[in-house]
Amino acid sequence: MNPAVVQAMAEEGIDISAEIPKVLTVDAVQASDVVITMGCGDTCPVFPGKRYLDWQLDDPAGQGVDAVRPIRDQIRGRIEELTAELTI
Repeated sequence: MNPAVVQAMAEEGIDISAEIPKVLTVDAVQASDVVITMGCGDTCPVFPGKRYLDWQLDDPAGQGVDAVRPIRDQIRGRIEELTAELTI
């Protein structure tokens, strides 16, 4: 796990220090109404009837916490917008 990402999330009270990146599985996609990817393109499983959103974001790999914070904040903003849209 990228230490700058761990630090940026800890600033928001979210501890991801013990987490590991997870592959988007077929089962996860089948169980979802909305599938959010971040640049996986054709490598992600696609099923009819699912809503797909591909969020193009800067890659935090090798970046310091100052570069990671805006990425974190963009993701939060998009999640808040999507949550508001889905609860209407």
